[in-house]
Formats: sequence, C-alpha cells, structure tokens
Amino acid sequence: MVSMKDISKKVGVSVATVSKALNDHSDIGETTKERVRQVAKEMGYFPNASARTLKTNKSHNIGVLFRDEAGNGFTHDFYAAVLDSLKKTAESKGYDISFINSDRAAMHMNYLEHCRYRGYDGVVLACIDFSDSGVVELATSNVPVVTIDHIFDNRTAIISDNVTGIRELVEYIYKECGHRKIAYIHGADSSVTRNRLASFYKTMEELGATVPDEYVKDGRYRKPDMSYELTIELLELDDPPTCIIYPDDFAAIGGINAIKSKGLSIPDDVSIAGYDGIRIAKVLEPKMVTIEQDTGKIGDLAAQKIVQLIERPRSAIAERIVVEGKLLKGDSVKKL
Repeated sequence: MVSMKDISKKVGVSVATVSKALNDHSDIGETTKERVRQVAKEMGYFPNASARTLKTNKSHNIGVLFRDEAGNGFTHDFYAAVLDSLKKTAESKGYDISFINSDRAAMHMNYLEHCRYRGYDGVVLACIDFSDSGVVELATSNVPVVTIDHIFDNRTAIISDNVTGIRELVEYIYKECGHRKIAYIHGADSSVTRNRLASFYKTMEELGATVPDEYVKDGRYRKPDMSYELTIELLELDDPPTCIIYPDDFAAIGGINAIKSKGLSIPDDVSIAGYDGIRIAKVLEPKMVTIEQDTGKIGDLAAQKIVQLIERPRSAIAERIVVEGKLLKGDSVKKL
C-alpha cells in the first residue's frame, strides 16, 4: 500500500508537506500541491479512512434511518427521490450515506447505540415512527440530527408544506371545478396526516362547505387495497361524493380500480385527486390532479443542514424549513 512517505520520497519534500498538500492547507504553494496530488494519483495513493477518522474525529459518514409503514422500502417513489437527492448532495460534500438497520432485535442494540457503534457523524430521520422510544432517544441525544416531515424541539426539520398543499388542492376542486361533495381518505396518524386533515377541514369551513363524517375515511399511505375498500364504502353511500381525495397517488390506484369495478368512469361519474406528484400520476389516463412535492429540494436541504451541524456545530441553529409543493392540474377532476 502506497504511503505518504513513499510520495514524499518521489516528490522530494517532507511527509508533513505531503500531508498539508493533500489536505489543501493554505501554507503550501499551489505548484507543490499540484505536484503532490499528481504523484499521489500516479502511485495509486488513497488516504486511509480509519486513520483519517482518528485524526479528525470524523467518519464522514451520515446515517439515514428510514422505514415506511407499508414496507415499500426504496420502491416508495416519494422517499426514494428524496433520499437520492440527499445522497447526491452529501457525496458532493465528501460524505458517504449508510442506512441504519431498523430491525433493532436483529442488531441487538438501540438506534443510538448503533449510531455510536458505527461512528456516524450525523443522522437523518425519515418516514419512521417518530413516537418510538428509540427514535426519540436518538433525536434528543447529542448526535447531530435532521428530520424530514417531523418536528422535534431543538432539531432542524425539513417539512413539506402539507397545509398549503391540501388547501390549494381543495380550493381547486371547489372553486375552479365546482364540487361541493368532497371526500377525503387520509393516511395513518402522523404529523403529516394531522396537518393535511386539519387543513382539509379548515379550507372546507372557510369555503362554507359541509363535510359529513362519512366523507372522511381513515386509510393508509401507499395502500391501494385499503383505498379500494374505502372507495366502495363512499360510492355506496345514499349521497356519495362527487370527488375523492386520496392519501397519495399510489394509494389512489385502488380508488381507480374500485370506481371502475362499479362501472363508473373518471372523471365523468366520479372525480379523484392524489398527493405527491409521482411519475405514475403523470402517465395515467386521465392524468391525476395532485400536489407535486419538491423531492429534490427536500433531500438537498436535509443533506446541507446535516453537514452544517456536523462541521459547524457552534454556529448551527435549529431550523424549520418549509418546502412548497406545486398543484398539477390534471384531468381527473371534472368541471361541474
């Protein structure tokens, strides 16, 4: 294995100069830096990660704790896009991404112990049970943490603007398309769901619209089979809704199938809307009315903020950054 001592001999400088050149110290001239780097490259030199960790007390590794309730993993379109963006930004800043094992029984230690064992410089928490005692312990520890779509006290959070998203969606269905009987199948209980549901009720109230209790259904994110059953229940009401909003675009597929099973068409007989703006919503016929979340910006900001917390902890301030979405006016809501 090539060492800095081997490079120093070939270049004709001290080992200390080689170290400073490779670490871009300002007291080394650019000509010397370039020569050292070129020789290091030619000789196949790579810095030893373990040695760098001992020297800097940093592993340059960020842990990501991610698990969605439906068990979709990286087939979850929204979070896959967010994590891809996070990974690209983190890598551009010299950090690797590792996914934390969410099966604590298998790893025989809690999340905080696992993070310390792996030596993560910081952790990003996404789409997990934020009420889990192990997650709370990690989030309130001295490990730098950034959360996505959840707020902990004194922790930086990157939040999708779910309140505005639902408001824009409902206002479009009500004002521009003329619907008054609007149903909402929401996701499982979480801060995201609570914000969306409250925004739905508040917007309908401000519009002067009535929301019958039977129009609001407790569904699940990315669960088309549950959306199917709940859609059937809505369609069989004595006074069924003219438009149904689903927890997300993927779950809406179950609703589409239920509507078709009743011999009805979209949007002529029943209108639908989704949430997330994933690719499938843009290729379905008719194209789905939905809110497109800015996954690229969410992931990029999460990476930037966790790196700031790691590298500049004294000046880092806990922030709540809200990322706006975009209403996509597809063809799945009929104008009455």
